[in-house]
Amino acid sequence: MFQLFYRVYQTDQNAVTYTISSYVTPLIIAYVLGLSIVMLIYSRKKGQVSSGVLFLFWLLLLVCAIVPFTASIRSVSQTNSDAFEYVTTFIYFALIFIIFCLNMFAEPKYRPKECCPESYASFLSKLFFNWFNPLILLGYKKALESNDLWKLNEIDESKNVGPTLHQYWNEELGKSRKSMQKHPLHGYVNEAMEEHNIVEDKVALVQMKSEVDYTSNDGHYKPSLVKAFGKQFGKTLLVSCLIKLFNDLVQFLSPILLSAMIGFTLDLSLPMWHGYVFAVGMVTVAMIKAVAIQQYFHKCTVIGMQMRTALVSIIYEKALLLSNAARQESTVGEIVNLMSTDAQRLMDLMTYINIVWSGPLQIILALVFLWQVLGIAVLAGLAVMIIVIPFNGVIIKNMKKISTENMKYKDKRIKLMNEILNGIKVLKLYAWEPSFEEQVLTIRKIELNLSRRMAYLKAISSFLYTCSPFIASFTSFGLYLAIDPNNVLDSQTAFVSLSLYNILEYPLTMFPTTITSIIQAQVSIKRITKYLLSPEIDPNAVDRNPHTDDQVTIEKGTFSWDHSSDPVLNEISLAVKPGELVAIVGHVGSGKSSLISALLGEMDKRNGYVGVKGSVAYVPQQAWIQNATLKENITFGKSSVSGHNIATTSFSKYDEPLDEVEFYEKIVKATALGSDLEILQAGDQTEIGEKGINLSGGQKQRVSLARAVFNDADVYFLDDPLSAVDSHIGKHIFEKVIGKRGLLKNKTRLLVTHGVQYLPHVDCIIVLEGGRISEVGTYDELMKRGEDFSKFLDEYATKQDDQQEKEEEVEVVGGDDLFSVSSTSDDVLLERNNVDVTDEIIKDELRHSIRKLYIQGGGCKTGATLKPKRENMLKKIKKESNKDGKLTDTETLQIGSVKFDVIAVYLKAVGPLMCIVILIVEMLFQASKISASVWLSDWSEDDDTLQVNQSRLKTDLRLGVYGMFGFFQVFFTFLDTLFITMGCIHATKLVHEKVLMNIFRTPIRFFDTTPIGRIINRFSKDVYTLDEMLPLSIKNMMECMWNCVGIIVVIMYSTVQFGIVIVPIGVLYFVIQRFYVRTSRQLKRLESVTQSPIYSHFSETLSGVSSIRAYQHQRRFILDSESKVDFNQRCYYPNIISNRWLAIRLDVIGNAIVFFAALFAVLSRGTISGGLAGLSLSYALQITIMLNWMVRQTSETEIHIVAVERLKEYADEEKEAAWEIHETVPPSEWPMKGELRFEKYSTRYREGLNLVLRNISCDIRPGEKVGIVGRTGAGKSSLTLALFRLIEPAGGRILIDDIDISTIGLHNLRRKLTIIPQDPVLFSGSLRMNLDPFDLYSDDEIWDSLHHAHLKDFVSELPDKLEHLCAEGGDNLSVGQRQLVCLARALLRKTKILVLDEATAAVDLKTDDLIQQTIRTQFRECTVVTIAHRLNTIMDYDRIMVLDAGELKEFESPAQLIKQQSIFYGMAKDAGLV
Repeated sequence: MFQLFYRVYQTDQNAVTYTISSYVTPLIIAYVLGLSIVMLIYSRKKGQVSSGVLFLFWLLLLVCAIVPFTASIRSVSQTNSDAFEYVTTFIYFALIFIIFCLNMFAEPKYRPKECCPESYASFLSKLFFNWFNPLILLGYKKALESNDLWKLNEIDESKNVGPTLHQYWNEELGKSRKSMQKHPLHGYVNEAMEEHNIVEDKVALVQMKSEVDYTSNDGHYKPSLVKAFGKQFGKTLLVSCLIKLFNDLVQFLSPILLSAMIGFTLDLSLPMWHGYVFAVGMVTVAMIKAVAIQQYFHKCTVIGMQMRTALVSIIYEKALLLSNAARQESTVGEIVNLMSTDAQRLMDLMTYINIVWSGPLQIILALVFLWQVLGIAVLAGLAVMIIVIPFNGVIIKNMKKISTENMKYKDKRIKLMNEILNGIKVLKLYAWEPSFEEQVLTIRKIELNLSRRMAYLKAISSFLYTCSPFIASFTSFGLYLAIDPNNVLDSQTAFVSLSLYNILEYPLTMFPTTITSIIQAQVSIKRITKYLLSPEIDPNAVDRNPHTDDQVTIEKGTFSWDHSSDPVLNEISLAVKPGELVAIVGHVGSGKSSLISALLGEMDKRNGYVGVKGSVAYVPQQAWIQNATLKENITFGKSSVSGHNIATTSFSKYDEPLDEVEFYEKIVKATALGSDLEILQAGDQTEIGEKGINLSGGQKQRVSLARAVFNDADVYFLDDPLSAVDSHIGKHIFEKVIGKRGLLKNKTRLLVTHGVQYLPHVDCIIVLEGGRISEVGTYDELMKRGEDFSKFLDEYATKQDDQQEKEEEVEVVGGDDLFSVSSTSDDVLLERNNVDVTDEIIKDELRHSIRKLYIQGGGCKTGATLKPKRENMLKKIKKESNKDGKLTDTETLQIGSVKFDVIAVYLKAVGPLMCIVILIVEMLFQASKISASVWLSDWSEDDDTLQVNQSRLKTDLRLGVYGMFGFFQVFFTFLDTLFITMGCIHATKLVHEKVLMNIFRTPIRFFDTTPIGRIINRFSKDVYTLDEMLPLSIKNMMECMWNCVGIIVVIMYSTVQFGIVIVPIGVLYFVIQRFYVRTSRQLKRLESVTQSPIYSHFSETLSGVSSIRAYQHQRRFILDSESKVDFNQRCYYPNIISNRWLAIRLDVIGNAIVFFAALFAVLSRGTISGGLAGLSLSYALQITIMLNWMVRQTSETEIHIVAVERLKEYADEEKEAAWEIHETVPPSEWPMKGELRFEKYSTRYREGLNLVLRNISCDIRPGEKVGIVGRTGAGKSSLTLALFRLIEPAGGRILIDDIDISTIGLHNLRRKLTIIPQDPVLFSGSLRMNLDPFDLYSDDEIWDSLHHAHLKDFVSELPDKLEHLCAEGGDNLSVGQRQLVCLARALLRKTKILVLDEATAAVDLKTDDLIQQTIRTQFRECTVVTIAHRLNTIMDYDRIMVLDAGELKEFESPAQLIKQQSIFYGMAKDAGLV
């Protein structure tokens, strides 16, 4: 404005004549400057982010203002200069500079703390990642925790990324269906993918069902996951491509400026400012490249992160839809591999995917520039590169083949590990660990052999791509000198060519790595696509809105487990009216559980109609328990039930409306969980371990039933829930929950049962035989018919039922009668993990007083009698106990640097000699590389100073020596790649073996407190890191480290003055690296730790998928999975930003080195030769990339070596006793008699916990049949664990045939004992392997054991007989059949001592009787110890052992104990046996 007024004044005085623009320009400038400052400050206060366009505008305006500003300064010296115009120009420049600075720091003043600062960062802050500074500083000051991190950007969250991929994948499926509709269909594969339809804020999963085989090879359109990715991420990827293109074009300015700088040093007539301009130009180009490449990497890594999120989401949701056949093909381990390894590969690929087009572009541009320098001679180099291509083609083809094969074996290994961890207790009881350990190591050996073959191919590929640039330059230089006698290799020609060949080196080096990654990604995409196209359950198999009066209907239904197998149920027709209680009975394998599955839509419906009206609740035969609190397991997401302030719900189908809290309490009481809640340390807030590990079988089943009741459904499918509980508990649950007076009396109930005592009380009975309904009717009707059902009851039913009816009804459970309920087994793991010494003493006192009152009174006391003492003692328990109720240990999170002992473990595994050899090879490689460059510098210096004819006299010598150094480079690169890869393979082999061996030798309590997903994560993700990521990081780190050393040495050799700045630059480099490493290392650890819950939750979901689908809670579980994935990505995203934060700062340091190298070359003009200047600058141009890569690869190596740290943690876990002790090996025929003697035996689960068995002393005679009974927590299962030494003695000893079992090896003991466990565990593999994993028995012996186990007929009818493949967990056999397989195992081993842990709970009465006969006949000379929950199974035993609170209370014959009115008498009375 002053300038405007001044010009008006000048015009008025007629001093100067101005044009109209001279008046308008100052006015516009003043207005724009003032408005810009005001708007910038206002926007900052309002929280608005500054514009990037405006920032660039002010930057360009500032640069443009430099010219008039400097011109104005020069005009001051002139006599006729206008002082006022000079001042206004100065003010104008100052204002522009101020506005530019304000734009640099224009972040909003106020922003939410939890939100990611990136959303509010200014343009410059985003370019240089300054918004990340606070977290870097915090990470340097302290070890970061998850609550220190920001939330994910909304665009990166699963709720936005996952559905988008679903949408595009569904479009691909739609295209495939349309393509196939034009042609006839062959076969039937029920496959689809769900899409999300939002209706009233709820997402409904809608099946896009069609009878389509997407995998057919008949020319139809095949759904492409790559195309779906392209639609979702294509735009962002295109932006990254444009940034990469800009960077690739800009980098070719560096050789042009290098040529100009060398020319400047040789031409002393040029003014000095030319050199300064060239120096500034070189650093400016380098800065532009740095910003561009880091923005490119940022966008690519974010795409990779989003891709992984989307993949995990779509894989998880697909798992909720898999059919039974698909679930057998895609096991938990395989799908976890898809989530971890395959998704990780696709994520890693995105960083370098653009090398596919960028690499060839850079090669073409480099060759064009080389043509201008070397002319036609460049064709020699091009020919070399073309010749290399077919060789690499062969290598790539073989690498793809090996990668595909390797992934199959990785899947197989993870699948096997998952099964091993699920059945680890059985393996230890049977002493089968060596067999399964050998199976894992056999698969691992094949994996490593494939990795070695891959290592050879990588070494050859590295050899070819490393030698290509050098041989190309060598042949080009040779041809250049040969084609024209006047051609000389002067410094400009040599070093400009060399810088262009250096540019070639990056794409040529990265191209094979990228191709390898693409090959692996193709394999991964193929595997994921195959999984996504797996068959799904038919959503229309069950009509949920039938137009009939019946609640449940099946009309002529035929069902099988998959389309290719024979039907399991044939011509099934039934109708169940609303409110009816229907019992389903039949022998083992008759199809009872299959019928329930068919009603749930879990089976393949061949024909017929199925209709279920209303909502469904499902209680599976094997209870599914989540790793959550007990309350959360019951409420199952329906309500928090946290207090009386929640909204109430009217349960109109019950007697009276109840709020949810009252209803919850009523359910707990009715399902006999009241006393359990009071025993549990934190009540219903106690954490339940994976698969309910700290609950007994009966408790798990009661929790499962409570969940169903609380769900308040219309129809209840109850798959034998009463088999896992004691008879009197079963009676209580039937009366209070299932029966006509129970909570579910107005509901429709289908009950699978083996309990004949319940059948008179049901409305209808359905009898199944061989997959068909043989009889239907009421109890009386079936008895009158006199057919199979009545004959069965006449033969096996006893007078118990009549006696039970006459007995006075006993209230077995309630808030007023603590510890009066027995359960199926001890709360073993409850005591193991949750109960401290004080609690147990109080509980023991309370138990003792109750038992005393019980015995004195001759029966069960009422709650009123015991209530005062119970309440007082419980108050004391609750006061002194730890109420957190935690069971699962938090995963260990290391802090600080990776300890040296971890690195030492890995280096020792690689081998000390191998480490030394690798270092020497690296040094020799770098020495040969520097020698070649120095030799070339000396050669070009001669050509600069000597005449042409003189310099050409030494051409042969120069070229020969240069070629020799090049040969050494290529040779040492080959050795380096080969040695590092082979050393790392050897290391990962040893580390994996050590961890695996220790896992098999870890005490059972480790598996009780460690989620399986966490262990699987170590064997999948961490082993993958050791196999593939760590060797590459180590190789790159070593290469970059020696390259950086070489560059610094060459620059200081060329320009000694560079030593002045090397120290401050080195200090700055060190500081930045330290800040980065501390933060990124902890972020990587957080990322690793937060991955395990994803896999644990997924494994848990798969095991309970039938329940989840029955309750229609798929969406809730999807949201749970998404929250865990988002939490993991919340830790991952700062990690990738930390890489960019580091990279841009190292680029700045590298650019400073370039600037100072150029500046010193300018200042040294006249004293430095063109050859040395070219050498110094060409090396300086590489420093940016090398410094960046060195720190990044160093930190990557440290981050990846965290995998060694995590594996070492499990390798160092406490071991159980030795398997074999050669000095004390018992005789091979031991035990000959089977005598058991307990001498003052006491034990606890671990140090610091109270004794669970106290001073047990008794003798069990050879061949004696002994039953063990007791209330919950009495120590029954503890005694079994002690016998097998799964827990060790704290005092006393156990002798078997006079040998102290604590003095012999565990396998020496366990192989001589046999147990039939309560939970039958089978492994995927042949039936023969499940019976005899060591191949110790002949086929005849196996068939004989199957005959006595009543399985021979069933196995004989199987197509593959003994080679019949069992599914994971034995899912393709019924629970009863699995139990019979366990009996067959026992018959094969036939040791002198047999332990039964309620081995007949899951079989019908007829099969139970057959099993008991088998035990009596086949084990008549054996000592049999039975933990009994059905007291009637041990009433004919020789003696009964009654345990109470870990003490032996009674040990006499059943008749004697009943006669004495003992504790056993009270239990028998409760069961209706007396």
